[in-house]
Amino acid sequence: MFARLLPAAVNTRPAEWSRAAIGMAFGTLLSVWLCAQVFGMEVALHLLGPLGASAVLLFAVSSGALAQPWSIIGSYLCAGVIALLVSRVLGRTLGSACLAAGMSVVLMCWLRCLHPPAGGLAMTLVLSDPASIALGWHELGAVMLGAGALLTCALAYNNATRTRYPKGLSESPAVVLGGAPPATDPTITAADLKLALADMEQFYDVQPTELEQLIHAAEGHARRRSIGEVLARRAA
Repeated sequence: MFARLLPAAVNTRPAEWSRAAIGMAFGTLLSVWLCAQVFGMEVALHLLGPLGASAVLLFAVSSGALAQPWSIIGSYLCAGVIALLVSRVLGRTLGSACLAAGMSVVLMCWLRCLHPPAGGLAMTLVLSDPASIALGWHELGAVMLGAGALLTCALAYNNATRTRYPKGLSESPAVVLGGAPPATDPTITAADLKLALADMEQFYDVQPTELEQLIHAAEGHARRRSIGEVLARRAA
């Protein structure tokens, strides 16, 4: 039981840690600086927390679904609109801030742009500083400017440092319907997946044991699909 409480080993080298850390620091600095030039330093610093949290995802875990471009742009837009609406209707209280965060999560899930820092952004916008409150709906412009600048930095820096971003949908391999049966491959285990993750030298927000369960489940579905295709051809 106590062993399960220990953190799993990180499957990346220190060089990748340094790459992600430098990108996160410079990306956050540039996005906050740009926001400060347009809307003022007080407004920009109020957005520092959510932007810094987003930068960790965009630079350190860029392969994850929560770190893709639509995730940050869509989530920041959802959180900004809902937070400003809730603050105008219910006022700027702790309860309304938590309600705005919860409503933002529902909308993000519906629009398929879930991004954890946006939940904190919604609370931050409801409990804003006087300078941000004075902006009114223009505060949404500051939010989107910061998100857009951070995303631009992630696109440029990740690809410049040989980390493909954003991650595209992988194409499914062609299914062989006839001919000789394929050679039997050895069963993939969690240890094999851990070694493969180490070879890729990138952060992946998933554990090898979870990947192993996913692969075995997919193999079961593939076997059932293959059997169904064979029976359908025989019936025809």
